Amino acid sequence: MKGICMKREKSAISGFQKYLSVWVMLCMAVGVLIGKFLPDVPAALSRFSYANVSIPMAILIWLMIYPMMMKVDFQAIRSVAKHPKGLFVTWTVNWLVKPFTMYGIVRVFLYVAFRALIPPELATEYLAGAVLLGAAPCTAMVFVWSSLTKGDPAYTVVQVATNDLIILAAFAPIVKLLLGISHVTVPWATLLLSVVLFIVIPLTGGMVTRSAVIKRRGAEYFEQAFLHRFDRVTTFGLLLTLVLIFSFQGGVILENPVHILLIAVPLILQTVLIFAVAYAACYVLKLPHSIAAPAGMIGASNFFELAVAVAVSLFGTASPAALATTVGVLTEVPVMLLLVRFADRTRRYFP
Repeated sequence: MKGICMKREKSAISGFQKYLSVWVMLCMAVGVLIGKFLPDVPAALSRFSYANVSIPMAILIWLMIYPMMMKVDFQAIRSVAKHPKGLFVTWTVNWLVKPFTMYGIVRVFLYVAFRALIPPELATEYLAGAVLLGAAPCTAMVFVWSSLTKGDPAYTVVQVATNDLIILAAFAPIVKLLLGISHVTVPWATLLLSVVLFIVIPLTGGMVTRSAVIKRRGAEYFEQAFLHRFDRVTTFGLLLTLVLIFSFQGGVILENPVHILLIAVPLILQTVLIFAVAYAACYVLKLPHSIAAPAGMIGASNFFELAVAVAVSLFGTASPAALATTVGVLTEVPVMLLLVRFADRTRRYFP
């Protein structure tokens, strides 16, 4: 049974995740074409909103996030004391380093290096989207990266579970602080509503579902059968979300297609930098590779589903900030696959 489960996992990884960037680019193209030739579609969808939150977008994002939250086993937090150093690295890099390096790197590129190519008004909103990415470390795709690097699955669960708990308290204040420095005004009520909608509700729902199914059918059934039912749901939600976002972004993209490449440059550098910091810290602390690799992956990758959701609720579906978070989806997968390869090749340097 374990072998069958591993085959299913590898198949899923080699399928959608392996070609995620291709699917993302196709969805971008479809969305832009809809926005260009069928403008009535995004116009009609924009009417369905509440408190600046797009209802269709919220539904699609719940489809993405809810299945991911079911994977988080908070019972595993009991084993934190066994290997605390790896968790300290994860927490420190994710919450004391990553948001601020993201802000600094993106600001330098958008306001200095690309000053002649991007107007200040657009640069401010692009920076806001990058801040949302930087304040949302990965909680879902990291299971894929951990598996590819032969990471310790139980420890990865602990890293992700504790990360999700920290997000509840730290995400909103960090975003508020960095956006305030950028002179972007964001009401606390809107920001906290986004946290409730896109973290608290799906996280609570995932916990309740996980507990109920395991209690009724057992952990083996939940891990090897129940979760796989939602694989296509997550994919469906992600791809439709991208189509919807880019249908609203069509005008901005067609007027400034080079901006996508310009946004991607600092995001890629940030990803590599954060991985290097976490990975090197684990090496210095002499942690095993099965802990070091996932620690680097969690910091380097982003919870882009959350970032997209909050960008849409704060700034609107057609905003440059939402576009910047979506560029994060496009750049993340190929870069992370390269980092996976690097981690595998440097395995011998770890105990």
